[in-house]
Amino acid sequence: MTAKVLFLYNEHLATEVLLGEAFVDAGFDVDTFEVVPAERVHSPAGDVTFPDPTAYDVLVPLGARWPVYDDALRRTWVGEQMAMMRRAADAGIAILGICFGGQLLAQTFGGTVTRSPSPEIGWYDVESVDPGLVPGGRWFQWHYDRWTLPPGATELARTADASQAFLLGRTLALQFHPEVDLALLDAWLADDTVGEIAAFGLTHEQLRSQTIEFADDAAVRVRRLVNGFVSRVVRQACPSS
Repeated sequence: MTAKVLFLYNEHLATEVLLGEAFVDAGFDVDTFEVVPAERVHSPAGDVTFPDPTAYDVLVPLGARWPVYDDALRRTWVGEQMAMMRRAADAGIAILGICFGGQLLAQTFGGTVTRSPSPEIGWYDVESVDPGLVPGGRWFQWHYDRWTLPPGATELARTADASQAFLLGRTLALQFHPEVDLALLDAWLADDTVGEIAAFGLTHEQLRSQTIEFADDAAVRVRRLVNGFVSRVVRQACPSS
């Protein structure tokens, strides 16, 4: 029976791209679920009925532009998604969280998420203590918040300013964006109508040039990341209860 992965689109512009391709190459069928559609992007709070997590072998909560600790979101779909992640973890389902999704996992399992004094946008050198699971190197970042580790979690990677990966049971959280290619970046830049990149001291062309320079190497490392996650987390024996 073919393994199944569910990508959670916490917002419409945060899609799986290179991660989806890597999971397909690893033998997975891909499903997606849209949490906040485009028409609700300026008013994202609202209840959401999530799919049954036990129908999947892997859940991948993806990025979003809002903070995971926003009160209105925690009272609605963020709180509901956190409950879904707890149910999945209790059932032994593997979870891979990306940026907002990684922060959601930190918040779900007892860590904290707060505004970072040093936001990261662009390609940053990530140092890994476990490159077989989280390859180090240049990875794309676009985040203003950072986490503290949940109890029992092991930090696997970081930059100078933020934790970048932790493992907790069958849950792997990433702060960076391994899924990004130039087309996805262009979609994000087209949505930058308020000058967010300029306020950070960068130009759209600088980010595009960096992505052209680094994305091919990152695309190779995405497959190493997914293959390591599948072999060491998804397919590991369930711990005895």
